[in-house]
This record gives sequence, C-alpha cells and structure tokens, in this order.
Amino acid sequence: MEHGSIERDIHVDASPEVVFEVVSRPEHMREWWPDDARFEPVVGAPGELVWRDAATGETTTVALAVVEVDPPKRFSFRWCFSEPDRSGHSLLVTFDLVPTGAGTRIRMTETGFREMGWEIARLEEQYRDHESGWEHYMGELGGYVARLVATS
Repeated sequence: MEHGSIERDIHVDASPEVVFEVVSRPEHMREWWPDDARFEPVVGAPGELVWRDAATGETTTVALAVVEVDPPKRFSFRWCFSEPDRSGHSLLVTFDLVPTGAGTRIRMTETGFREMGWEIARLEEQYRDHESGWEHYMGELGGYVARLVATS
C-alpha cells in the first residue's frame, strides 16, 4: 500500500459558499468533526481541534495551522505536527469545492503520511485510522450540510 494520500469525494445539495463556511468555520466544523474547534479561518492562524472520549471524559487536543483560505473554492490546514510548537512534519488537509449544478462536490485530500518519519507499523496504523476516520466524518459533513440547508 502506498500510504501517500487519502482522498474522499462527496456531493452535497448546497452552494460552494455554504459548504466553504461549513469546512472553514469552527462553529460549523464542531458540528460534524471534532467536539471543539478553535481557530480563525485566516492564513497562518494557529488553532486546535479537541475530541472528548464519551466513556472516560478525557480529551485529546491536536494543534493545527491554517494554510490556505480561498473562498468559496479551497480551505486547507496542517495538523498532527511532529513537534508541539507546530513545527516539523505535519499532515495537510485540503477541502476543494467544485460547483456542480445546484450543488457542490467536496474533495477532501490528506497528504504527508510518508513524510512524517514514522516507523512502518506506525505509518500503517495512522494511515488506516485516518482513512476510516475520513470515511466516517465525510458522511457526517454531508449530513450536516443537508440539515443546515433544510433549516435555512
């Protein structure tokens, strides 16, 4: 297996402008992905994503840095840094939004796995975890967009 990148595509019945807000604003992102998100959608802005374990109440916080903000076409950020100060290697997540009739095709791409310098067992584990995670969360993203559009 290559472990180079993960790509997921979904189609939603919403404009790229609506979808851009959903993938780039913390108040929307926390509705479909992390339990909490804290960042400004501005190039270079630092931030955090937080997940809570429902069983134990423990939290996991992951640093991020916004890389590209090009409304309503693209939003990207780096996360999973190898160093706590947001330096070193990291994974890059990019959301590309393409208008399709009355809707939008959302393509999520995550790259940088091989560059992390992980031993092969850790690389394979992280890749599998992210692959299954994005499969789940892209479905959540589509569901959230549908609920948002239905109530507006």
